[in-house]
Amino acid sequence: LWRLGYCARLLKTNHFRTAASNTSFPAVWMLLAQHSGRIPGLFVVVKKNTFFTMPETVEDKTNPELYLPHPGVRGMTLLNREAFKRTVVVPALKVKKEIVHSVLKSLKQSVLQRPGLKRVVEDPEDEESRFVILDPHKVPEFSLGESEQQVLKQLNVHPEVSRYHLELTYENFKSEEILRAVLPEGQEVTSGFSRVGHIAHLNLRDHQLPYRHLIGQVIMDKNPGITCVVNKTNIIDSTYRNFEMEVLAGENNLVTKVKENNIAYELDFSKVYWNPRLSTEHGRVVEQLKAGDVLFDVFAGIGPFAIPAAKRKCRVFANDLNPASYAWLLHNCKLNKVDTKVKAFNMDGRDFLRGPVREELSKELPLLQEEGKTAFHIVMNLPALAVEFLDVFRHLLVGEPCSPAGLPTVHCYGFSKHSDPARDIQERAEAALGASLAGRCSTFLVRNVAPNKEMLCLSFQIPADVLYKRPCPDEEKPASKRLCTSQDSSEEKVLS
Repeated sequence: LWRLGYCARLLKTNHFRTAASNTSFPAVWMLLAQHSGRIPGLFVVVKKNTFFTMPETVEDKTNPELYLPHPGVRGMTLLNREAFKRTVVVPALKVKKEIVHSVLKSLKQSVLQRPGLKRVVEDPEDEESRFVILDPHKVPEFSLGESEQQVLKQLNVHPEVSRYHLELTYENFKSEEILRAVLPEGQEVTSGFSRVGHIAHLNLRDHQLPYRHLIGQVIMDKNPGITCVVNKTNIIDSTYRNFEMEVLAGENNLVTKVKENNIAYELDFSKVYWNPRLSTEHGRVVEQLKAGDVLFDVFAGIGPFAIPAAKRKCRVFANDLNPASYAWLLHNCKLNKVDTKVKAFNMDGRDFLRGPVREELSKELPLLQEEGKTAFHIVMNLPALAVEFLDVFRHLLVGEPCSPAGLPTVHCYGFSKHSDPARDIQERAEAALGASLAGRCSTFLVRNVAPNKEMLCLSFQIPADVLYKRPCPDEEKPASKRLCTSQDSSEEKVLS
C-alpha cells in the first residue's frame, strides 16, 4: 500500500506535468512494477517537448511485437480498419531542421526504417525544429550509445532522447502483422499467394476459413493491382486440371492477362490451369530446343511450352483435353502471332500420342537417317498422371529403328512423396515403359509442392526397343512402306 501511494504521488507530480490528466490505475500499476524492479527503467519522465497525438500508451521497450495492431482486433471476421489504430511510444531526437539530413545520415543504423512511417516529423511547438524518429529496437533504453552521442555533439545536437507518441493505423501494418493479430494465437497465418494478373489465389487451411473474407480484403488492400482474391475450394481435377474456387474479395472477374518470360497470355482462371511458379521450368525446357526442332506438347494447357517454342521457330503440335484450355490455346497463339506454327488438338492424351504424334514420327524419323538435323521433344506436363501415359510408347512405331540420335526425348513430370523422389519417378517410368532407363535419363527437381511432396521432371530418350516393333519376316514390306502409320484392330487392343 505504501508503494502504491508513493507511486501515485510520483505520477501526479512528475508524469503528468505536461499532460492534463488524472491518475489512473494502469499508469500507477506501471510505476509500481517499475519501483518493485519488475520492469527496470521502463518509466521515463515525459519531456516538455514531447508531441502528443493521442492519449499516452506506455509500451514495453523490449516487446518484439511493438508494431502489432491493437489487441482488440483478435477474432475479427469482418474487417474494421478503424479498430487497428493504436499509439506507441518511440524514441525521438529534436534537431534543427537545417541539419536533419546530416543527422539521418550519421545515425542511419538507429533511425526508424519501417516502410510507410515518416522518420522526420514536425515539432508543433517549434517550427524551426523537427523530431527524428529512432528505432525503438535499436534504442531500447531511450538513450543513445556513446558513439552516437559523440556524432551528435559534433553536429551540435543535444543527445537527450525524447518520447514520441506515434499513431499507427491500418495502413501502417503489413498484411502478415494484421492477420497474425486477427487469427487465434498460435495458429498458422497465410499471407502468401499466387498472383495471376489481377487475381490473388490463396490456398487457405480449414482453421483460416472463418476469416477468409477478411483475409481476402487484407490481401487486396496491401497489394496494388490485385482486384480479385480467390480461394481454392477443392483439389485440382485430374481431367481438366482446374478447380472450384470462391471469390473472397473484389470483383468477380476471373478473365485475366499474365506475362511469362516476356510472352503475354490471356486466360479464364476459373476454367484453365495456370501456375506462375512454373515459369522457370517452362523456360528451362524451351531453352533446350533449337530452330527446326519438333515439339509435341501432350498436355499443353494454354501454351506456356508451345508458344515460346514456336517463337524459337520450332514446329509445334499442342494438345489439351480441356475444351476451355484448347480455346485459350488457339487465342494465345493468335495473340502471339504463332498460330501458323502451332497445330492445336483437343484430344485425350493417349489418342494424341497414338494419332498425330505417331503419324508425324512415322513420317519424319526415316528422313533423319539422311539429314539428322531435327530433334523431337515430347513434353508431358500432367504431374498427377503423366507417368501412367508412358506405356503408350511401347511399340508405338513399327519398322526398323532410326539412328539413336533421332530418338524422341520425353520430358515427363510427376509428383513423388518418396524419400528418394528421383529414384521413385524413374522406377515408375521404367515400369510403364517395360525397360530400364539406367544411364539413359536425368531427373530435375522442379519445386516442392507440399511437405514431403516434390514435383520432378524425368527426361530421357525413348529406347529404340521400346518405341519400335519389328515386323515379322512374312510381313516385311518394301523399305518405303516399312514404317507403318496404323495397325490392325487386334494389335490396337494389345497396345491399349
